[in-house]
Amino acid sequence: MTERIEPLRIETVYRGRIFDLQIETIPLPNGRELRAEIVRHPGSVVLIPVTERGEIVLVRQYRHPIGGSAWELPAGSVKPGEDVRQAAARECQEETGQIPTRLEHLGAFFPTPGYCDEKMHVFKATGLRTPGPADPVACQDADEDIETRSFTRKDLGQMVASGDIVDLKTVAGLFLLA
Repeated sequence: MTERIEPLRIETVYRGRIFDLQIETIPLPNGRELRAEIVRHPGSVVLIPVTERGEIVLVRQYRHPIGGSAWELPAGSVKPGEDVRQAAARECQEETGQIPTRLEHLGAFFPTPGYCDEKMHVFKATGLRTPGPADPVACQDADEDIETRSFTRKDLGQMVASGDIVDLKTVAGLFLLA
């Protein structure tokens, strides 16, 4: 990666629940200036929950920007000050109802580096178990209506090829698992 160019000006034009939008004016090597529109995101985790049978758990939820529901790997934002491994365990429980006893960090990527600084950390989650009375309570967010289902790797490959899986983090996560 090349050295970071320091912005001349930073203007925050929107602060939201999930991300902020900034316009940064940066000097270019040719002497011109670029007004870069940047979505500032705290980062996220992507889970690949693997059942005892070796199937992978996906979640299906409505995504308004695409006008319908999508099958995806469970994922969610990292809270301020939260460790990514803790976020992965929390999100797995919130979205699938299962607690992973093992988390393996498979890698990280920037899904849309042209306009967003979100870094996604991918974890393989195994040893899934149902929460007990001593476990912390983790609930779906108020805006989530999630369906979960387990799929074989063969089924997932067919779903990606046919366009039934359209979510980039899911395709990338499955690639990291291979």
